[in-house]
Amino acid sequence: MSRAHETMRAAFETGTDSSEIVYSRARLIDLLLAEHWAVQIGDLDHPEQIALVATGGYGRAELHPCSDIDLLILLNNRCRVEKYRSFVSKFVTLLWDAGLNVGHSVRTIAQCDREARNDITIATNLLESRLIAGPEPLFSEMQRRVGPNKAWSTERFFRAKLAEQQDRHRKYGETGYRLEPNLKESPGGLRDAQMIGWVAKSHFGVADPAKLLNRGFLNRQEYDELINARAFLWRIRVALHFLAGRSEDQLLFDHQRQLAPMLGFGNRKGRRGVEGFMRQYYRSVTTLRRLNEMLLQYFQEAILGRSGKIRPINERFQSRGGYLEARDSRLFEQQPSAMLELFLIMEQQRPKLEGVRAGTIRQLRNSLSLINAEFRADPVTSELFMAIFHQPKGVSHELQRMNRYGVMAAYIPEFDRVTGLMQHDLFHIYTVDEHTLILIRNLRRFAVPEWQHDLPTASGIFANLPKPQLLYLAGLFHDIGKGRGGDHSAIGARIATRFCRRHGLSFADAHLVSWLVGNHLKMSMVSQRQDISDPDVLAAFADLVGDSTRLDYLLLLTIADMRATNPNVWNDWKASLLFKLYDGTRRVLARGIGSAPDRQQRIRDLKAQALELIDSADNERARTQAFWRHLEDSYWLRHSPREMAWHGRVLAKRWGRTTLASSNKEGAGSTALLVYAPD
Repeated sequence: MSRAHETMRAAFETGTDSSEIVYSRARLIDLLLAEHWAVQIGDLDHPEQIALVATGGYGRAELHPCSDIDLLILLNNRCRVEKYRSFVSKFVTLLWDAGLNVGHSVRTIAQCDREARNDITIATNLLESRLIAGPEPLFSEMQRRVGPNKAWSTERFFRAKLAEQQDRHRKYGETGYRLEPNLKESPGGLRDAQMIGWVAKSHFGVADPAKLLNRGFLNRQEYDELINARAFLWRIRVALHFLAGRSEDQLLFDHQRQLAPMLGFGNRKGRRGVEGFMRQYYRSVTTLRRLNEMLLQYFQEAILGRSGKIRPINERFQSRGGYLEARDSRLFEQQPSAMLELFLIMEQQRPKLEGVRAGTIRQLRNSLSLINAEFRADPVTSELFMAIFHQPKGVSHELQRMNRYGVMAAYIPEFDRVTGLMQHDLFHIYTVDEHTLILIRNLRRFAVPEWQHDLPTASGIFANLPKPQLLYLAGLFHDIGKGRGGDHSAIGARIATRFCRRHGLSFADAHLVSWLVGNHLKMSMVSQRQDISDPDVLAAFADLVGDSTRLDYLLLLTIADMRATNPNVWNDWKASLLFKLYDGTRRVLARGIGSAPDRQQRIRDLKAQALELIDSADNERARTQAFWRHLEDSYWLRHSPREMAWHGRVLAKRWGRTTLASSNKEGAGSTALLVYAPD
């Protein structure tokens, strides 16, 4: 087998199509298994009562270079499994010795029937089963018992597989755009393509996507997109198996860098080969997920009979069975602006609408070419786009949908440049477009009552924002300058300014969005890399911010950005630094930027607040005040009253002696350390 493996690898490296590798390996294993079976079966009584069956992916005659070989050893119902244990053990050991990764089960027909009825995974594997060796009647009887609409009715099978997919998507955070994705299990991965085949075979008895084309579920363009996207993922998986030398589906960074040249993605001016490779991967994932969504909706109507009751919404749209549908098959050709109105209606009709009808998705995709310069310059479309950001619910959901259907990239060409763009750094785990949409989701959660427990202070600040939609726009554009070379914040600020002015925002609003984009990294950098207890640092940051309203916007954008890079990046320590910088800057802003603040009055106020936190018994306050007389004015503008009270209690008794003390900062998840020593 090692020689065959190397021959296939050499063929792949010289340009042989991945599908030929996958099918050829299955055919080779068929021959090898049949030969070994023929040798072993001769020593067995009643060979007509036992058969060798391929299941799972191998049952589909698809076998990637290092994939496991799933087998069923099928017995007649009159047989006892124990009687064949020695034969099975000898046969499987022979396969292992031949270098084959075999997974096997031994069942009678009745056991297959019982297990399939209790387990949707077993039912699916048997649905794809294929006879390798043994009596055809035995295999046919098993298929008759557990085949389509037998162990599971078509309706139950569809519901169970749909629930299984939803669970799998939730496991991967509903995104296929992580930077180290699982190309098989992630949303938009190979499992989503297989899902289409399983349901089609269960209900229609067909496994070839071409048959769906003939039945009208796919048009020619969609069929080509499905085949091409699946073929590209196959190509990656074949190369990954050869590279790793084992069954592997996780596209780790090291794998990506090595796979790119293997798959023909070389470095080009301004872009590394690995970036071009992964960008095509993410676009293939988007295609598969969209087609999966469309086809499962068509299948749902065909299998469950859910075409549904029609309810008019307006002159252009209606609800059919809980899904939004265009009332005219030529709607988007006649009124292109309806392509944006669709998403606005989805927001306004939440939660009455479950999604968009598959036929309408198809119409939308076929009309994307109409989103051109003229479309973008139309005041009606501009107004519709901005209205999407003003809705009380559904903003992040519909922006995600706009991205999935290709509308976002068509409407904002600069966004197209970051769609599927990866960021190789220590923090980001999503592509730029997915990170951006997760950031907006995080911003939206500040406005949702059920999420107020998460960051109550941030939610309280959000509630007082004069125009939350400006914050969403800043989030949309904050990383749009990436991948162009140079300072992406400055580039993004210029793009945001042009967009805002074109969409009718006032000069002040456009300037705020642009300022937020241009400075979206500043608050995290200052809080983590500078001494935020230093009055000069606070003064410089306050001078940059200028006013408390900007500070509020910037804090919320910073929090949402940090939490959208990676769930592990945000922690209590970083939160405490940000809020400390926020509070300190507010105090500086309250004294006025560019004027001479009354420092002594401010110090007196701070001392009074600190004294209230100190026990008046045992002359503690008096000793503390005596200690305070030794401190410079800068001390009072650097610390909070709570910190001053703690310092006073500790040091008043130890004045002039080196001291080390610590205190757990309640709610901050960190410990404050006090070091007092000679300068």
